[in-house]
Amino acid sequence: MVKLEGKCKEVMDKTEWVAIATCGENGPHVVATWGDYVRALATKDDEVIVIPAGHYNITEENLKKNNRVELLIASRHVEGNYGPGQGCSITGKGEIQTSGKFARMAKSKFSWARGALVIKVEEVKTQL
Repeated sequence: MVKLEGKCKEVMDKTEWVAIATCGENGPHVVATWGDYVRALATKDDEVIVIPAGHYNITEENLKKNNRVELLIASRHVEGNYGPGQGCSITGKGEIQTSGKFARMAKSKFSWARGALVIKVEEVKTQL
């Protein structure tokens, strides 16, 4: 696993939103969540990203067949290589967990959560 650190950690700390992409039988599927939701469930090792999961039904079905997931994040409050604004892509292996430590953590902080999308980070790239 890879740690979320440096410029991409700074972007995650300041991003307003997170796009979540998976691939299914009908091609790519994209959903999103708020950056505050991801930060609320931050892990100490920065190798795992935990996102509260409400519906995410298509995302869950896609991950059962192909557990590869990509997150896109950005913040104009982080200095980029060519001016204000920096983006990052984070790829890894993901699954929706409805029981266990991460699901309990998500459910305790978000009454609407049925579990957690848990992503083990494998690659982090800066964009822009």
